[in-house]
Amino acid sequence: MTPTVDAAGSQDLLEVRDLQKTFVSRSPWRARRDVCAARGVSFRLARGEAIALVGESGSGKSTIARMILRLQAPDSGGILLSGIDMLQREPRSASLEYRGRVQMVFQDPFGSLHPLHRIDHHLIRPLQRHSRRLVGGSAALNAPGALRERALELLRTVGLEPAEDFLRRYPHELSGGQRQRVAIARALAAEPDVLVADEPTSMLDVSIRMGILNLLDKLKRERGLAILMITHDLASARYLADRILVLYQGRIVEDGPSELVVQSPVHPYTRALLASIAGGHSRSLDTVAHEPVRTPIASSGSGGCPFAPRCGDRLEICEHTDPAPRQQAGRVTRCHLYPATSPEVIGIGS
Repeated sequence: MTPTVDAAGSQDLLEVRDLQKTFVSRSPWRARRDVCAARGVSFRLARGEAIALVGESGSGKSTIARMILRLQAPDSGGILLSGIDMLQREPRSASLEYRGRVQMVFQDPFGSLHPLHRIDHHLIRPLQRHSRRLVGGSAALNAPGALRERALELLRTVGLEPAEDFLRRYPHELSGGQRQRVAIARALAAEPDVLVADEPTSMLDVSIRMGILNLLDKLKRERGLAILMITHDLASARYLADRILVLYQGRIVEDGPSELVVQSPVHPYTRALLASIAGGHSRSLDTVAHEPVRTPIASSGSGGCPFAPRCGDRLEICEHTDPAPRQQAGRVTRCHLYPATSPEVIGIGS
């Protein structure tokens, strides 16, 4: 991949290059086990673009998010923000500037807000923390009155009005959807370029999920906010994201435009995910993935395709050769069912 430079007309704001992360599981009752949470993960995120990382539990979605947020160190790879590799520039911990430009919205809107502090505290604190970066430390703009007005503006931005009524409430006095809007407002206080949303609607009632997705879509369009959405919900991913990246055992197995991935998936794992949802969860993913059930023949350490043990379409080559990225029907996938192309395909890793 060629380096990216962030400017007014740039294409890439955030670039993830070949991220690797392996956890070691040790127990006195069983042998050591290596769990690979990210294997060669690469993708690019532009201003005003939303990407969804989709996969079942344990696929590595949240680990990748934590590495991008600099909450967890990768074993190797690069994270470029505005063309600068932040892991080389800040190898130990992220700077205040980076944490301001890359913000997080957590899955649990109640757990992410301190129950003993009012909403004004949750909004004014990040404004104070990032004020030097945003306004050059101007005393006038950091005055209590100016901070309160900015907090009110943030509440109006996320659709909480009258804002004055919400400012003095405690988190327990708000509904789940209102708390999540406060969490989004808190993230916006730092004026980020990238917003990482970890299952932002999974703990909300179905009736109010669309409101949160519409809010994120509005921020993407009107503010040019780049959004990385972590989710297992393909319906939400399809609605918000411009592209969907499907993860299996820490590896991107399909990468393409949302409509294409959902309407006509090419990787057997993506088809299995969609079939399990279409069936109303009446069938497990394993049952959908291989019908009839076959004896597992490969594992992540066998050198073959990691999905081969669960795949009903596997070929003999799947047992011993890991597929390289290849173009198929307008997206990139890793599967031997399709003709091989050059492995230097942007967006799915090496």
